Amino acid sequence: MSRARKLRAAMSLPEVLLWRELRRQSEVRFRRQHPIGHYVLDFYCACAKVCVEIDGIAHEMGDRPQRDAKRDEWLRDQGIEVLRIPAPDVLNAPTDIADALVRYCQR
Repeated sequence: MSRARKLRAAMSLPEVLLWRELRRQSEVRFRRQHPIGHYVLDFYCACAKVCVEIDGIAHEMGDRPQRDAKRDEWLRDQGIEVLRIPAPDVLNAPTDIADALVRYCQR
């Protein structure tokens, strides 16, 4: 089984809630756990070339901030914009976050 497929099966609660909201809208198409290069993006909007990463507490620990920065730089070099959203924000307002992402990708 591919890494992306495994990650799809084991999405975090914030990712599940956001995916449910993103699938309800029909204006912009998002992919979940989308592989690109050596990475798997939480969510990806191909038409806008926007990556959405949901960051839990683990993203603040150890070498994760440096790894995330290196990843973000590589994605920018590929022409992909990275948006990082704290997991608690998604838990508190998944519909609002999804609506804002759709508007952002429609710009």
